[in-house]
Amino acid sequence: MSSTGPIGIFDSGYGGLTVMKEIVKKLPAYDYVYLGDNARAPYGNRSFDTVYRYTLECVKWFFEKGCPLVILACNTASAKALRTIQQNDLEKLNPSNRVLGVIRPTTEIIGQFTKSGSIGILATNGTVQSKSYAMEINKFYPEVNVVQEACPMWVPLVENNEYDKEGADYFIQKNIQNLLAKDGDIDTILLACTHYPLLMDKLVKYAPKNVRIVSQGEIVADSLSRYLANHPELESRCTKTGSRSFYTTDSEEDFENHATTFFGEPVKAIHAEL
Repeated sequence: MSSTGPIGIFDSGYGGLTVMKEIVKKLPAYDYVYLGDNARAPYGNRSFDTVYRYTLECVKWFFEKGCPLVILACNTASAKALRTIQQNDLEKLNPSNRVLGVIRPTTEIIGQFTKSGSIGILATNGTVQSKSYAMEINKFYPEVNVVQEACPMWVPLVENNEYDKEGADYFIQKNIQNLLAKDGDIDTILLACTHYPLLMDKLVKYAPKNVRIVSQGEIVADSLSRYLANHPELESRCTKTGSRSFYTTDSEEDFENHATTFFGEPVKAIHAEL
C-alpha cells in the first residue's frame, strides 16, 4: 500500500533533533514527525539485537502513522539495525516505503574533507564497535586511514545539561587526546553521534587549530534533498503542509525541556505508545 504522509525522523533520544533542524532548514515545505525513544535511551551501549528490535518497533510505529520515508537520525540505530531492516523487514512491512540512515550520506563525502588522509571518528561505544564508519569510508576512500574513539560520557553530559559546564572539559579533552594519540596526522574529526554538535565550543577549544570538526546535520539534509529529487515516486508521497509533530516514549515535559536545546526552538511533545 503506497501511503502518503510525513517524513519520519527517529532517534533513541533528543540528538536526532540536531539533524531534523538542518533537514527542516533545507526542506521546509515537507511535513515531519519526530520520535524519540527516550524511555529506552541511550542505545549506545546496548547489544546489536536489542538495538535492532527497538529500532524495528519504532519503524513500524512510523509506518502506522503513514510515513512513506523514515530517517534513522541515530548513528547507533544506523550502525546496528538499518541494514537488517532494509534487507529483511521492509519487504514484509511495506515494500514501497524506505528507511534511510545517517552513516552512508556522511561516509560518501567525508573523504573530501581530509588533506592528510587521516580521519578521526568520535562516537558511542555501539557505533565504534560496529566499525560501520571505518568500513563504509573504506569503500569510498580506500586510501584514507580511519581511527575511532568511543566517548561513553558525552551523551550523558549533553542529556543532563552539563555539556557547557566545566565538568565536561575533562572528558572532551581526554577523548580528543586519546584519538590524536592513535594517529598524529588526523586533520578531520567526524562527530558520529547527533548529540555531539552541542559540544562544539569545547571541541574546538581542545582540538588542534588545523583539525576540522565535521557534524552530520547539513550533510544528511543535503543528501536527503538529492535523494528525494532522484526518487520522484517516493517524493510525491511525502506530504507538504509544513507541519511538525514531536513524539516521545517517555515524559513529554522532559522532552520539551531538552528539545529546545537540540532543535533550536520550543516544541510541543506528545506521548507515544509502541
